[in-house]
Amino acid sequence: MRATRAKERKRKKNIKIFIAVLILIIIVAGIILAVKMSKNNQNVDMANAEGMENIDNNETAEKEENKKVKTMAGDTRPIAVMIDNHIDAMPQAGLLEADIVYELLVEGGESRMMLILKDKDLSKVGPIRSSRHNFLDYALENDAIYVHYGWSPKAKSDISTLGVDNINGIFESSKSFWRVSDKYAPHNAVTSTDNILKIAKRKEYETKTKQDTVLNYVADEVNLEDGQDAYTISIPYSDHNTVKYTYNEKKKTYTRYSRGKKQVDWTSGKDVTTKNIIIEKAKYTTLDKKGRQDVDNVKTLDGYYITNGKAIKIKCEKKSRKGQTVYKDLDGNEIDVNDGKTFIQICPLNSKIKIKGNED
Repeated sequence: MRATRAKERKRKKNIKIFIAVLILIIIVAGIILAVKMSKNNQNVDMANAEGMENIDNNETAEKEENKKVKTMAGDTRPIAVMIDNHIDAMPQAGLLEADIVYELLVEGGESRMMLILKDKDLSKVGPIRSSRHNFLDYALENDAIYVHYGWSPKAKSDISTLGVDNINGIFESSKSFWRVSDKYAPHNAVTSTDNILKIAKRKEYETKTKQDTVLNYVADEVNLEDGQDAYTISIPYSDHNTVKYTYNEKKKTYTRYSRGKKQVDWTSGKDVTTKNIIIEKAKYTTLDKKGRQDVDNVKTLDGYYITNGKAIKIKCEKKSRKGQTVYKDLDGNEIDVNDGKTFIQICPLNSKIKIKGNED
């Protein structure tokens, strides 16, 4: 009996020890599980935090990217192309995509335009017309490869004297510059940006630039709070040649008209619009018997900067033919220009410019 009771006590003791060990194992396992769960939660929290940080960083990077100026950005050398502006040349190809468009008076009360194109891929640009020497100043101040189809005697001489990297379409193949059938000569010569770049490479012209942009473009919206209202702008170049712009308040752009006709893109039919308009008033004089014009522009000219429905008076300072024009407000500060296309209208000194508000 005593042996039986001893065995029973030993059995119960072993059971207690087993239960105690089991409880200890459960407790230890619980602690280990709790520690693992805590670490997992910490890892999840860290991952979430890193994810949020990445999202914040991406949003910040996107915001910073959006704040960068896009017009004339990068180190690609621009292309300057002479564009016919005769009524029989309309519509033109390239006005829609140009970064800057210069318009100057030529013979017979006509005007011609010069496009500044940077990093554009256009299958058709034109109609292209012959060079006039006044445009060389603005090709040079943009460090642009100058493209034309023929030249006046003065332009030919100045291209050589000033060392202008130029491409004369008359001397190129009919595959590089060609005449289209839906317009008649001399208003039908065209080319492509790809052809221009191939010719530039063949001529060993530099295709990169280190030159700063002429206009002081900024990413933040420029609103000319102290300016006069500018919803309709009229700029006569001659009795039969008036440029007009009308403001679209919703889009914050100006639609362009020439000789009473809305200007549209030759390829797409879309309206030609611009974000900025700069007007310079310059003295033109007749240069030769054919009526070609010279412009007195290496000096300080009076003008206007127009954007977002407002206009301010400015001064346009150019110290040499190769020197960049600096556009200043009447306090002498260089103006900020909205990121976007700019038409620069270098009109006659006596041009009766009209700038009207929405209610005029």
